[in-house]
Amino acid sequence: MSVSLCPFSADYQDFLFQLYAGTRMQEIAPFGWSPAQHEAFLRMHFNAQKQWYEQAYPKADHQIILLDGQPVGRIMVTLEPGRVHLVDIALLPEYRSRGIGTQLVSDLVRKSAEAGSIVHLQVMRTNPAIHLYERMGFIRTGEDAMYIQMEYRSS
Repeated sequence: MSVSLCPFSADYQDFLFQLYAGTRMQEIAPFGWSPAQHEAFLRMHFNAQKQWYEQAYPKADHQIILLDGQPVGRIMVTLEPGRVHLVDIALLPEYRSRGIGTQLVSDLVRKSAEAGSIVHLQVMRTNPAIHLYERMGFIRTGEDAMYIQMEYRSS
């Protein structure tokens, strides 16, 4: 299993929609919508997320996660003095729980610690990745109705 990263390009736009749909399908499946309604809902929300990320994080390092050369996810990070913000990390459902995300977040934490930076992220309350982040040593620093904010500070 060889995990690598490559820079995002417009060629990956369809893949990113599939990835986004994979992160939301379980959430919307109980609604009883037709496939066309699922698609319309997911496209609308995908486009809104894309526009938000472009506006809020114009200098983000946006990478495609590859497993043995095939796209399986994405990671977006912004770098600021003393702080690294993990904007987004997502994997296709069939590639979750294989250690890929753990490896990438661990690498980010290690590099940030070497630079003396704090790693900050925000995760939806319903996202099981919260437990991964807590096991890795992230602490909760805030929360609201939808999200939990977390940080990793090197010792």
